[in-house]
Amino acid sequence: MKKVDVLVVGSGHNGLVAALLLARQKFDVLIVEEKAVIGGACRTEKPFKTAPQLNISTGAYLLGLMPPELLQILDIDLPLIRRDPHYFLPTTDKRYLLFGSDVKAMQQQFTEFFSEADWKANQKLQEEIAQIREDITPTWLEEPLSIEDTAERYLRPSLRQVFINLCRKSVGEYLNRFEFKSDLLKAMYAVTDGFSGLYGTWDTPGTGMNFLIHNMCRLPDSDGTWMMIKGGMGTVTQRLADAAIKAGAKIETGCGVRQILLENGVAKGVVLQNDTEISANTVIVNADPFRMRDLIGAENLPANYNARIDNYRKDGSTFKVNLCLKGLPKFTCLPEDCGQYGTTIHLLPDEAQVMQQLRSTFADVQAGRLPDFPAIEWYIHTTLDPSMQDAEKHHNSALFVQWVPYELQGTTWDEEESRYISHLLEICDRFAPNTSQLVQEVFPLHPQKLEQYFGLTRGHIHHVDNSFGFADRLPYNTPIPGLYSASAACHPAGSVIGAAGYNSAQRVLRDFSC
Repeated sequence: MKKVDVLVVGSGHNGLVAALLLARQKFDVLIVEEKAVIGGACRTEKPFKTAPQLNISTGAYLLGLMPPELLQILDIDLPLIRRDPHYFLPTTDKRYLLFGSDVKAMQQQFTEFFSEADWKANQKLQEEIAQIREDITPTWLEEPLSIEDTAERYLRPSLRQVFINLCRKSVGEYLNRFEFKSDLLKAMYAVTDGFSGLYGTWDTPGTGMNFLIHNMCRLPDSDGTWMMIKGGMGTVTQRLADAAIKAGAKIETGCGVRQILLENGVAKGVVLQNDTEISANTVIVNADPFRMRDLIGAENLPANYNARIDNYRKDGSTFKVNLCLKGLPKFTCLPEDCGQYGTTIHLLPDEAQVMQQLRSTFADVQAGRLPDFPAIEWYIHTTLDPSMQDAEKHHNSALFVQWVPYELQGTTWDEEESRYISHLLEICDRFAPNTSQLVQEVFPLHPQKLEQYFGLTRGHIHHVDNSFGFADRLPYNTPIPGLYSASAACHPAGSVIGAAGYNSAQRVLRDFSC
Protein backbone atom coordinates (compact mmCIF):
# COMPACT_ATOMS: atom_id res chain seq x y z
CA MET A 1 0.00 0.00 0.00
CA LYS A 2 1.25 3.46 -0.94
CA LYS A 3 1.72 5.70 2.12
CA VAL A 4 2.08 9.50 2.30
CA ASP A 5 1.97 12.14 5.02
CA VAL A 6 -0.71 14.26 3.36
CA LEU A 7 -3.16 13.28 0.66
CA VAL A 8 -5.08 16.08 -1.10
CA VAL A 9 -8.29 15.09 -2.88
CA GLY A 10 -8.71 17.36 -5.92
CA SER A 11 -6.34 19.66 -7.79
CA GLY A 12 -8.37 22.87 -7.74
CA HIS A 13 -6.50 26.01 -6.79
CA ASN A 14 -7.19 25.69 -3.05
CA GLY A 15 -5.93 22.11 -3.00
CA LEU A 16 -2.81 23.13 -4.87
CA VAL A 17 -2.15 25.97 -2.42
CA ALA A 18 -2.47 23.64 0.57
CA ALA A 19 -0.24 21.03 -1.08
CA LEU A 20 2.42 23.59 -1.96
CA LEU A 21 2.61 25.01 1.56
CA LEU A 22 2.75 21.60 3.24
CA ALA A 23 5.31 20.25 0.77
CA ARG A 24 7.55 23.21 1.63
CA GLN A 25 7.33 22.06 5.25
CA LYS A 26 8.83 18.75 4.11
CA PHE A 27 5.65 16.69 4.29
CA ASP A 28 5.30 13.93 1.73
CA VAL A 29 2.29 15.26 -0.22
CA LEU A 30 0.25 13.54 -2.92
CA ILE A 31 -2.60 15.18 -4.86
CA VAL A 32 -5.07 12.84 -6.52
CA GLU A 33 -7.31 14.30 -9.23
CA GLU A 34 -10.37 12.61 -10.68
CA LYS A 35 -10.19 14.40 -14.04
CA ALA A 36 -7.51 13.93 -16.67
CA VAL A 37 -6.32 17.53 -16.17
CA ILE A 38 -5.53 19.64 -13.12
CA GLY A 39 -7.18 22.87 -12.09
CA GLY A 40 -10.75 22.05 -11.12
CA ALA A 41 -12.90 24.81 -12.64
CA CYS A 42 -9.84 27.03 -13.08
CA ARG A 43 -8.56 25.92 -16.49
CA THR A 44 -7.51 27.16 -19.91
CA GLU A 45 -8.79 24.82 -22.60
CA LYS A 46 -9.33 24.43 -26.35
CA PRO A 47 -12.92 23.16 -26.53
CA PHE A 48 -13.94 24.36 -30.01
CA LYS A 49 -13.93 21.72 -32.74
CA THR A 50 -14.00 24.26 -35.58
CA ALA A 51 -11.25 26.37 -33.98
CA PRO A 52 -9.11 23.74 -32.26
CA GLN A 53 -6.28 26.13 -31.32
CA LEU A 54 -8.45 28.85 -29.78
CA ASN A 55 -7.92 29.04 -26.01
CA ILE A 56 -10.55 30.04 -23.47
CA SER A 57 -11.02 29.94 -19.71
CA THR A 58 -13.90 27.48 -19.74
CA GLY A 59 -14.87 27.89 -16.08
CA ALA A 60 -13.48 30.67 -13.90
CA TYR A 61 -12.58 33.61 -16.11
CA LEU A 62 -11.18 36.49 -13.99
CA LEU A 63 -8.84 36.83 -11.01
CA GLY A 64 -9.73 39.46 -8.46
CA LEU A 65 -9.90 38.21 -4.91
CA MET A 66 -6.58 36.42 -4.37
CA PRO A 67 -4.79 38.33 -1.57
CA PRO A 68 -1.48 39.87 -2.68
CA GLU A 69 0.00 38.72 0.65
CA LEU A 70 -0.78 35.14 -0.34
CA LEU A 71 1.00 35.56 -3.67
CA GLN A 72 4.06 36.71 -1.74
CA ILE A 73 3.87 33.76 0.65
CA LEU A 74 3.48 31.32 -2.23
CA ASP A 75 6.25 33.09 -4.18
CA ILE A 76 4.09 32.84 -7.31
CA ASP A 77 4.37 35.34 -10.14
CA LEU A 78 1.15 35.70 -12.12
CA PRO A 79 1.04 37.64 -15.42
CA LEU A 80 -1.79 40.02 -14.49
CA ILE A 81 -3.56 42.08 -17.15
CA ARG A 82 -5.25 45.27 -15.96
CA ARG A 83 -8.62 45.92 -17.57
CA ASP A 84 -8.89 49.65 -18.05
CA PRO A 85 -11.74 50.35 -18.57
CA HIS A 86 -13.18 47.45 -16.59
CA TYR A 87 -16.98 47.85 -16.80
CA PHE A 88 -19.16 48.70 -19.78
CA LEU A 89 -22.87 49.34 -19.30
CA PRO A 90 -24.43 49.70 -22.75
CA THR A 91 -28.03 50.52 -23.55
CA THR A 92 -30.10 50.06 -26.68
CA ASP A 93 -30.14 53.84 -27.21
CA LYS A 94 -27.22 56.32 -27.03
CA ARG A 95 -26.49 56.05 -23.31
CA TYR A 96 -23.60 54.08 -21.86
CA LEU A 97 -21.10 54.04 -19.03
CA LEU A 98 -17.45 53.03 -19.41
CA PHE A 99 -15.83 52.57 -16.00
CA GLY A 100 -12.06 53.06 -15.85
CA SER A 101 -9.23 55.16 -14.50
CA ASP A 102 -10.32 58.25 -16.46
CA VAL A 103 -12.39 59.79 -13.68
CA LYS A 104 -13.19 62.92 -15.67
CA ALA A 105 -14.67 60.90 -18.53
CA MET A 106 -16.65 58.76 -16.10
CA GLN A 107 -18.10 61.80 -14.38
CA GLN A 108 -19.10 63.27 -17.72
CA GLN A 109 -20.87 60.05 -18.72
CA PHE A 110 -22.64 59.80 -15.37
CA THR A 111 -23.95 63.35 -15.46
CA GLU A 112 -24.75 63.36 -19.19
CA PHE A 113 -26.46 59.99 -19.45
CA PHE A 114 -27.75 59.60 -15.89
CA SER A 115 -27.48 62.35 -13.23
CA GLU A 116 -25.18 64.29 -10.95
CA ALA A 117 -26.87 62.54 -8.02
CA ASP A 118 -25.88 59.15 -9.47
CA TRP A 119 -22.26 60.28 -9.77
CA LYS A 120 -22.20 61.40 -6.13
CA ALA A 121 -23.88 58.17 -5.04
CA ASN A 122 -21.28 56.15 -6.91
CA GLN A 123 -18.44 58.10 -5.28
CA LYS A 124 -19.88 57.51 -1.81
CA LEU A 125 -20.33 53.81 -2.50
CA GLN A 126 -16.75 53.38 -3.70
CA GLU A 127 -15.34 55.32 -0.74
CA GLU A 128 -17.24 53.28 1.83
CA ILE A 129 -16.55 49.87 0.31
CA ALA A 130 -12.83 50.77 0.05
CA GLN A 131 -12.76 51.51 3.79
CA ILE A 132 -14.47 48.21 4.63
CA ARG A 133 -12.10 46.37 2.29
CA GLU A 134 -9.12 47.92 4.05
CA ASP A 135 -10.40 47.04 7.51
CA ILE A 136 -11.19 43.36 6.91
CA THR A 137 -8.13 42.59 4.76
CA PRO A 138 -6.31 40.70 7.58
CA THR A 139 -9.28 38.40 8.18
CA TRP A 140 -8.93 36.50 4.91
CA LEU A 141 -5.74 34.71 5.95
CA GLU A 142 -6.95 33.86 9.46
CA GLU A 143 -9.41 31.47 11.07
CA PRO A 144 -12.77 33.27 10.87
CA LEU A 145 -14.68 34.86 13.70
CA SER A 146 -18.41 35.49 13.64
CA ILE A 147 -19.56 38.46 11.59
CA GLU A 148 -20.34 40.40 14.77
CA ASP A 149 -16.97 39.60 16.39
CA THR A 150 -15.21 40.49 13.15
CA ALA A 151 -16.91 43.88 13.20
CA GLU A 152 -15.87 44.48 16.81
CA ARG A 153 -12.26 43.46 16.27
CA TYR A 154 -11.45 44.79 12.79
CA LEU A 155 -13.92 47.48 11.68
CA ARG A 156 -13.56 51.15 12.52
CA PRO A 157 -16.40 52.08 14.89
CA SER A 158 -18.32 54.16 12.34
CA LEU A 159 -18.59 51.15 9.99
CA ARG A 160 -19.29 48.30 12.39
CA GLN A 161 -23.06 48.25 12.05
CA VAL A 162 -22.83 49.05 8.32
CA PHE A 163 -20.60 45.98 7.94
CA ILE A 164 -22.92 43.72 9.95
CA ASN A 165 -25.95 44.85 7.96
CA LEU A 166 -24.10 44.39 4.69
CA CYS A 167 -23.13 40.82 5.62
CA ARG A 168 -26.49 39.81 7.06
CA LYS A 169 -28.95 41.63 4.82
CA SER A 170 -29.63 42.15 1.12
CA VAL A 171 -27.63 43.95 -1.53
CA GLY A 172 -30.75 45.97 -2.33
CA GLU A 173 -30.93 47.37 1.18
CA TYR A 174 -27.23 48.28 1.06
CA LEU A 175 -27.33 49.99 -2.34
CA ASN A 176 -30.46 51.94 -1.49
CA ARG A 177 -28.52 53.74 1.24
CA PHE A 178 -26.61 55.70 -1.40
CA GLU A 179 -29.72 57.12 -3.09
CA PHE A 180 -28.95 56.28 -6.70
CA LYS A 181 -31.55 57.79 -9.00
CA SER A 182 -30.96 55.23 -11.76
CA ASP A 183 -32.35 51.74 -11.25
CA LEU A 184 -30.09 50.58 -14.08
CA LEU A 185 -26.97 51.51 -12.11
CA LYS A 186 -28.23 49.82 -8.95
CA ALA A 187 -29.09 46.72 -10.96
CA MET A 188 -25.63 46.63 -12.53
CA TYR A 189 -23.91 46.61 -9.14
CA ALA A 190 -26.39 44.12 -7.70
CA VAL A 191 -26.01 41.71 -10.61
CA THR A 192 -22.24 41.66 -10.95
CA ASP A 193 -21.39 41.64 -7.24
CA GLY A 194 -24.50 40.67 -5.30
CA PHE A 195 -26.01 37.91 -7.44
CA SER A 196 -22.99 36.31 -9.11
CA GLY A 197 -22.99 32.58 -8.36
CA LEU A 198 -25.69 32.99 -5.71
CA TYR A 199 -29.27 31.76 -5.47
CA GLY A 200 -31.01 35.00 -4.50
CA THR A 201 -32.20 38.36 -5.76
CA TRP A 202 -32.44 42.06 -4.89
CA ASP A 203 -34.00 41.65 -1.45
CA THR A 204 -32.61 38.22 -0.48
CA PRO A 205 -30.68 38.29 2.83
CA GLY A 206 -27.04 37.36 2.22
CA THR A 207 -26.70 38.99 -1.19
CA GLY A 208 -24.98 41.83 0.64
CA MET A 209 -22.31 39.37 1.82
CA ASN A 210 -21.74 38.33 -1.77
CA PHE A 211 -21.47 41.99 -2.78
CA LEU A 212 -18.79 42.58 -0.15
CA ILE A 213 -16.80 39.52 -1.19
CA HIS A 214 -16.80 40.57 -4.84
CA ASN A 215 -15.45 43.98 -3.84
CA MET A 216 -12.34 42.61 -2.11
CA CYS A 217 -10.08 43.05 -5.15
CA ARG A 218 -6.61 44.00 -3.93
CA LEU A 219 -4.23 42.59 -6.54
CA PRO A 220 -1.30 44.85 -7.49
CA ASP A 221 -2.43 47.76 -9.71
CA SER A 222 -6.01 46.47 -9.71
CA ASP A 223 -7.46 49.64 -8.15
CA GLY A 224 -10.25 47.52 -6.66
CA THR A 225 -11.16 45.81 -9.96
CA TRP A 226 -11.01 42.27 -11.35
CA MET A 227 -8.06 41.37 -13.60
CA MET A 228 -7.24 38.95 -16.39
CA ILE A 229 -4.38 36.45 -16.46
CA LYS A 230 -2.28 36.11 -19.58
CA GLY A 231 -2.91 32.67 -21.02
CA GLY A 232 -6.21 32.32 -19.21
CA MET A 233 -7.09 31.03 -15.76
CA GLY A 234 -5.23 27.78 -16.32
CA THR A 235 -2.06 29.82 -15.86
CA VAL A 236 -2.96 30.22 -12.18
CA THR A 237 -3.38 26.53 -11.42
CA GLN A 238 -0.48 25.47 -13.63
CA ARG A 239 1.94 27.76 -11.82
CA LEU A 240 0.66 26.59 -8.46
CA ALA A 241 1.08 22.98 -9.58
CA ASP A 242 4.60 23.65 -10.89
CA ALA A 243 5.58 25.24 -7.56
CA ALA A 244 4.05 22.35 -5.59
CA ILE A 245 5.95 19.78 -7.65
CA LYS A 246 9.16 21.78 -7.23
CA ALA A 247 8.58 21.68 -3.47
CA GLY A 248 8.29 17.89 -3.63
CA ALA A 249 4.55 17.25 -3.98
CA LYS A 250 3.29 14.70 -6.48
CA ILE A 251 0.15 14.97 -8.62
CA GLU A 252 -1.67 12.01 -10.14
CA THR A 253 -4.55 12.69 -12.57
CA GLY A 254 -7.27 10.27 -13.56
CA CYS A 255 -7.36 9.07 -9.96
CA GLY A 256 -10.84 9.53 -8.60
CA VAL A 257 -11.44 8.79 -4.93
CA ARG A 258 -14.27 6.38 -4.05
CA GLN A 259 -14.00 6.41 -0.27
CA ILE A 260 -12.12 8.03 2.60
CA LEU A 261 -10.80 5.32 4.91
CA LEU A 262 -11.57 5.57 8.61
CA GLU A 263 -9.93 3.62 11.41
CA ASN A 264 -11.48 3.98 14.86
CA GLY A 265 -13.09 7.22 13.70
CA VAL A 266 -9.81 8.69 12.37
CA ALA A 267 -9.07 9.41 8.69
CA LYS A 268 -6.30 7.09 7.52
CA GLY A 269 -6.29 7.39 3.72
CA VAL A 270 -8.47 6.77 0.69
CA VAL A 271 -9.64 4.09 -1.71
CA LEU A 272 -9.43 5.11 -5.36
CA GLN A 273 -12.05 4.22 -7.93
CA ASN A 274 -9.69 1.54 -9.28
CA ASP A 275 -9.63 -0.09 -5.79
CA THR A 276 -6.10 1.13 -5.00
CA GLU A 277 -5.67 2.08 -1.34
CA ILE A 278 -3.45 4.96 -0.25
CA SER A 279 -2.59 5.41 3.40
CA ALA A 280 -2.18 8.96 4.76
CA ASN A 281 -1.80 10.63 8.14
CA THR A 282 -3.83 13.60 6.90
CA VAL A 283 -6.49 13.89 4.20
CA ILE A 284 -7.43 17.32 2.81
CA VAL A 285 -10.51 17.43 0.58
CA ASN A 286 -10.61 20.18 -2.05
CA ALA A 287 -14.00 19.00 -3.35
CA ASP A 288 -17.25 20.61 -2.21
CA PRO A 289 -18.69 19.56 1.18
CA PHE A 290 -21.41 17.41 -0.37
CA ARG A 291 -18.92 15.31 -2.30
CA MET A 292 -16.68 15.16 0.78
CA ARG A 293 -19.59 13.80 2.82
CA ASP A 294 -20.32 11.18 0.16
CA LEU A 295 -16.71 9.99 0.46
CA ILE A 296 -16.90 9.79 4.25
CA GLY A 297 -20.45 8.52 4.66
CA ALA A 298 -23.01 10.69 6.42
CA GLU A 299 -23.43 7.94 9.02
CA ASN A 300 -19.86 8.61 10.17
CA LEU A 301 -20.55 12.28 10.91
CA PRO A 302 -22.40 13.83 13.87
CA ALA A 303 -25.95 15.07 13.31
CA ASN A 304 -25.09 18.76 13.80
CA TYR A 305 -22.36 18.60 11.15
CA ASN A 306 -24.69 16.87 8.70
CA ALA A 307 -27.31 19.53 9.41
CA ARG A 308 -24.77 22.25 8.71
CA ILE A 309 -23.89 20.74 5.34
CA ASP A 310 -27.58 20.27 4.51
CA ASN A 311 -28.17 23.95 5.24
CA TYR A 312 -25.59 24.91 2.61
CA ARG A 313 -27.27 22.97 -0.19
CA LYS A 314 -28.63 25.22 -2.92
CA ASP A 315 -28.78 24.82 -6.66
CA GLY A 316 -26.26 26.47 -8.91
CA SER A 317 -27.99 29.01 -11.12
CA THR A 318 -25.20 30.00 -13.51
CA PHE A 319 -25.03 29.32 -17.24
CA LYS A 320 -21.57 29.83 -18.79
CA VAL A 321 -21.86 30.03 -22.58
CA ASN A 322 -18.34 29.88 -24.06
CA LEU A 323 -18.19 31.30 -27.58
CA CYS A 324 -15.90 31.24 -30.60
CA LEU A 325 -16.39 34.52 -32.53
CA LYS A 326 -15.39 35.25 -36.14
CA GLY A 327 -15.13 38.97 -35.37
CA LEU A 328 -15.98 41.68 -32.87
CA PRO A 329 -19.54 42.99 -32.36
CA LYS A 330 -20.42 46.65 -32.83
CA PHE A 331 -22.50 48.31 -30.11
CA THR A 332 -25.25 50.72 -31.10
CA CYS A 333 -24.47 53.10 -28.25
CA LEU A 334 -20.67 53.02 -28.79
CA PRO A 335 -19.74 51.76 -32.26
CA GLU A 336 -16.08 52.86 -32.11
CA ASP A 337 -13.53 50.89 -30.07
CA CYS A 338 -13.00 52.80 -26.82
CA GLY A 339 -11.78 49.83 -24.83
CA GLN A 340 -15.22 48.37 -24.13
CA TYR A 341 -14.34 44.95 -25.55
CA GLY A 342 -11.93 44.08 -22.73
CA THR A 343 -14.42 44.92 -19.99
CA THR A 344 -17.22 43.17 -18.18
CA ILE A 345 -20.09 44.07 -20.50
CA HIS A 346 -23.36 44.30 -18.57
CA LEU A 347 -26.50 43.47 -20.54
CA LEU A 348 -29.60 44.49 -18.60
CA PRO A 349 -33.23 45.31 -19.42
CA ASP A 350 -34.25 48.90 -20.08
CA GLU A 351 -34.28 51.27 -17.12
CA ALA A 352 -38.06 51.28 -16.71
CA GLN A 353 -38.24 47.49 -16.50
CA VAL A 354 -35.00 46.47 -14.84
CA MET A 355 -36.10 46.13 -11.20
CA GLN A 356 -39.32 44.34 -12.07
CA GLN A 357 -37.33 42.08 -14.37
CA LEU A 358 -34.84 41.15 -11.64
CA ARG A 359 -37.65 39.94 -9.41
CA SER A 360 -39.60 38.16 -12.13
CA THR A 361 -36.45 36.49 -13.47
CA PHE A 362 -35.61 34.96 -10.11
CA ALA A 363 -39.23 33.91 -9.65
CA ASP A 364 -39.00 32.11 -13.00
CA VAL A 365 -35.89 30.27 -11.86
CA GLN A 366 -37.51 29.24 -8.59
CA ALA A 367 -40.41 27.83 -10.65
CA GLY A 368 -38.03 25.93 -12.98
CA ARG A 369 -38.61 28.24 -15.97
CA LEU A 370 -35.96 29.77 -18.24
CA PRO A 371 -36.28 33.56 -17.85
CA ASP A 372 -36.89 35.83 -20.81
CA PHE A 373 -34.12 38.30 -19.90
CA PRO A 374 -31.64 36.98 -17.35
CA ALA A 375 -28.78 39.19 -16.26
CA ILE A 376 -25.84 38.70 -18.63
CA GLU A 377 -22.17 39.56 -18.22
CA TRP A 378 -20.32 39.35 -21.52
CA TYR A 379 -16.55 38.91 -21.97
CA ILE A 380 -14.20 38.99 -24.98
CA HIS A 381 -10.78 38.39 -23.43
CA THR A 382 -8.76 37.91 -26.61
CA THR A 383 -9.01 41.68 -27.16
CA LEU A 384 -6.60 42.17 -24.22
CA ASP A 385 -4.75 38.86 -24.48
CA PRO A 386 -4.14 38.01 -28.15
CA SER A 387 -1.92 35.10 -27.03
CA MET A 388 -5.20 33.21 -26.53
CA GLN A 389 -6.14 33.54 -30.21
CA ASP A 390 -5.51 31.00 -32.93
CA ALA A 391 -3.79 31.63 -36.28
CA GLU A 392 -7.14 32.55 -37.84
CA LYS A 393 -7.59 35.33 -35.22
CA HIS A 394 -10.83 34.00 -33.79
CA HIS A 395 -11.92 35.69 -30.58
CA ASN A 396 -12.87 33.79 -27.47
CA SER A 397 -15.92 35.14 -25.69
CA ALA A 398 -18.36 34.11 -22.99
CA LEU A 399 -21.78 34.94 -21.67
CA PHE A 400 -21.99 34.57 -17.90
CA VAL A 401 -25.74 34.22 -17.35
CA GLN A 402 -27.43 34.68 -13.98
CA TRP A 403 -29.95 33.10 -13.20
CA VAL A 404 -31.17 29.83 -14.74
CA PRO A 405 -32.71 26.73 -13.11
CA TYR A 406 -30.75 23.55 -12.42
CA GLU A 407 -33.83 21.53 -13.37
CA LEU A 408 -36.46 22.68 -15.85
CA GLN A 409 -40.15 22.27 -15.16
CA GLY A 410 -41.89 20.17 -17.82
CA THR A 411 -38.84 19.88 -20.08
CA THR A 412 -35.08 19.20 -20.00
CA TRP A 413 -31.87 21.07 -20.68
CA ASP A 414 -31.17 18.68 -23.58
CA GLU A 415 -34.38 19.86 -25.23
CA GLU A 416 -34.01 23.56 -24.42
CA GLU A 417 -30.27 24.30 -24.55
CA SER A 418 -29.89 25.23 -28.24
CA ARG A 419 -33.06 27.28 -28.33
CA TYR A 420 -32.13 29.20 -25.20
CA ILE A 421 -28.61 29.93 -26.44
CA SER A 422 -30.16 31.41 -29.59
CA HIS A 423 -32.42 33.50 -27.38
CA LEU A 424 -29.45 34.77 -25.34
CA LEU A 425 -27.64 35.74 -28.53
CA GLU A 426 -30.75 37.60 -29.68
CA ILE A 427 -30.44 39.66 -26.49
CA CYS A 428 -26.84 40.44 -27.47
CA ASP A 429 -28.15 41.51 -30.89
CA ARG A 430 -30.34 44.15 -29.25
CA PHE A 431 -27.23 45.94 -27.96
CA ALA A 432 -24.81 44.97 -30.77
CA PRO A 433 -26.75 44.05 -33.94
CA ASN A 434 -25.73 40.89 -35.81
CA THR A 435 -23.63 39.52 -32.95
CA SER A 436 -25.31 36.14 -33.38
CA GLN A 437 -23.96 36.01 -36.96
CA LEU A 438 -20.41 36.25 -35.58
CA VAL A 439 -20.77 33.12 -33.44
CA GLN A 440 -18.96 30.20 -35.10
CA GLU A 441 -19.30 27.70 -32.26
CA VAL A 442 -20.49 27.40 -28.66
CA PHE A 443 -19.29 25.36 -25.70
CA PRO A 444 -22.15 25.74 -23.21
CA LEU A 445 -22.08 24.81 -19.54
CA HIS A 446 -25.50 25.07 -17.89
CA PRO A 447 -25.73 24.00 -14.21
CA GLN A 448 -26.09 20.29 -14.97
CA LYS A 449 -23.11 20.41 -17.34
CA LEU A 450 -21.07 22.39 -14.80
CA GLU A 451 -21.73 19.53 -12.41
CA GLN A 452 -20.70 16.88 -14.92
CA TYR A 453 -17.73 18.70 -16.41
CA PHE A 454 -16.08 20.13 -13.29
CA GLY A 455 -17.55 17.90 -10.58
CA LEU A 456 -19.49 20.71 -8.88
CA THR A 457 -22.49 19.42 -6.93
CA ARG A 458 -25.72 20.82 -8.43
CA GLY A 459 -23.54 22.98 -10.69
CA HIS A 460 -22.72 25.46 -7.91
CA ILE A 461 -19.65 27.43 -9.01
CA HIS A 462 -18.82 28.58 -5.44
CA HIS A 463 -19.52 25.20 -3.77
CA VAL A 464 -21.94 27.03 -1.43
CA ASP A 465 -23.59 30.43 -1.65
CA ASN A 466 -21.48 33.40 -0.64
CA SER A 467 -24.45 34.49 1.43
CA PHE A 468 -22.66 32.55 4.18
CA GLY A 469 -19.78 34.59 5.58
CA PHE A 470 -16.88 34.24 7.99
CA ALA A 471 -17.56 31.66 10.76
CA ASP A 472 -20.87 30.70 9.14
CA ARG A 473 -18.94 28.94 6.37
CA LEU A 474 -17.61 25.38 6.47
CA PRO A 475 -14.81 24.91 9.07
CA TYR A 476 -11.39 23.76 7.83
CA ASN A 477 -11.30 20.95 10.38
CA THR A 478 -14.00 18.29 10.37
CA PRO A 479 -15.38 16.20 13.25
CA ILE A 480 -13.12 13.38 12.03
CA PRO A 481 -9.50 13.67 13.23
CA GLY A 482 -7.05 13.79 10.35
CA LEU A 483 -9.66 15.03 7.85
CA TYR A 484 -9.73 18.65 6.66
CA SER A 485 -11.51 20.71 4.04
CA ALA A 486 -9.93 23.19 1.62
CA SER A 487 -13.20 23.72 -0.21
CA ALA A 488 -14.38 27.06 -1.56
CA ALA A 489 -17.20 26.49 0.96
CA CYS A 490 -14.70 27.46 3.66
CA HIS A 491 -13.83 31.01 4.70
CA PRO A 492 -13.46 33.45 3.04
CA ALA A 493 -15.58 32.60 -0.03
CA GLY A 494 -16.04 30.87 -3.34
CA SER A 495 -13.98 32.24 -6.23
CA VAL A 496 -10.34 31.85 -7.25
CA ILE A 497 -8.91 33.13 -3.96
CA GLY A 498 -6.59 30.46 -2.51
CA ALA A 499 -7.13 31.63 1.06
CA ALA A 500 -9.09 28.50 1.98
CA GLY A 501 -6.14 26.38 0.88
CA TYR A 502 -3.74 28.52 2.90
CA ASN A 503 -5.90 28.53 6.03
CA SER A 504 -6.53 24.79 5.80
CA ALA A 505 -2.78 24.13 5.58
CA GLN A 506 -2.16 26.38 8.58
CA ARG A 507 -4.76 24.46 10.57
CA VAL A 508 -3.03 21.18 9.69
CA LEU A 509 0.32 22.60 10.80
CA ARG A 510 -1.13 23.84 14.10
CA ASP A 511 -2.72 20.45 14.78
CA PHE A 512 0.55 18.66 13.99
CA SER A 513 2.40 20.87 16.45
CA CYS A 514 -0.03 20.10 19.31
